[in-house]
Amino acid sequence: MSLEKANEENMKLLLHELAERLNVVNRSIMDPEDYDLNKYEDLKFMYDMVVQKGQLSASETQAFIQELATIRK
Repeated sequence: MSLEKANEENMKLLLHELAERLNVVNRSIMDPEDYDLNKYEDLKFMYDMVVQKGQLSASETQAFIQELATIRK
């Protein structure tokens, strides 16, 4: 599956994978309904960074979660 195309299904998958990789406890902040599809590129960029980085420190994880909060609707 290619994540290059901005659509609802891919955005849902990105958010789910980010939640898993960031060990998000409160999954309500990762609800696809709360994100605008025109922010897909931002989400994809964050996803790619998390995947490339692999293991994140606690401060890095917190920074990613804060960044997610800034792109929510």
